[in-house]
Amino acid sequence: MKSITSRDNPFFRQFIKLEDSARQRRTTGLTLLDGIHLISAYYLALGSPKTLIVSESGCENAEIKRFLAEQAGVEADVIVLSDVLFREASLVKTPTGIMALISIPPAATIPVHKDGRDETFCVLLEAIQDPGNLGSILRSAAATGASDVYLSEGCADAWSPKTLRAAMSAHFLLRIHERSNLAEVARTFNGKVIATVLKAKLSLYQTRLTGPIAFVFGNEGMGLSEVLLQATSEQISIPMPGGTESLNAAAAAAVCFFERVRQMER
Repeated sequence: MKSITSRDNPFFRQFIKLEDSARQRRTTGLTLLDGIHLISAYYLALGSPKTLIVSESGCENAEIKRFLAEQAGVEADVIVLSDVLFREASLVKTPTGIMALISIPPAATIPVHKDGRDETFCVLLEAIQDPGNLGSILRSAAATGASDVYLSEGCADAWSPKTLRAAMSAHFLLRIHERSNLAEVARTFNGKVIATVLKAKLSLYQTRLTGPIAFVFGNEGMGLSEVLLQATSEQISIPMPGGTESLNAAAAAAVCFFERVRQMER
């Protein structure tokens, strides 16, 4: 194990840049996982990360000690940060004690041919700018068996630490395609391409969702672009008898995804 106690250390400076900069993540092809849950899920899906980063106090944590002992034979560098530096680097109020540096996996390397993944079910996201909402949508998509998620140019960074935390390991179950031409994806999809629209006449519960489906969601403030709307085959609304004006994108997506699950299981 190598210990780092100085803010001037080149690794620590790179580490901080990866947390703060989407451009740095794209340029280096690297990102960070925070916490045992995410790191364990990465191990199971894709193998060893490049580097494990542990705080001094994390080295004494029983769960982290057990995890490090179990991974002793795996080729991953382990770096110990002083508690002060780890706390400075952590994006959460209560640091988890362990992070990992990983290469961002290309979409094609994600093993979706298992655990009920369904290649006739995908999701298109336009200008979802909040990383928490994006992560929640990815989590629901993975939970309901989607295989692919396509993100437009204006979406939040799918591989930011905030999005990764919100998605709770969904990234390792989905093929995520960033900076996609959504209209082209919609036009070439072999099935229904369904957009949720506030004033659509057709309800979610009135449409058949048992065949190949691509759900389309946009920024709740701006809605979907006209170009993408024209590429859809069906527009639906989600009934809201309580009178609220709208749902946020993550809630709307979850409702639609699980209605598909319900119909598939009938």
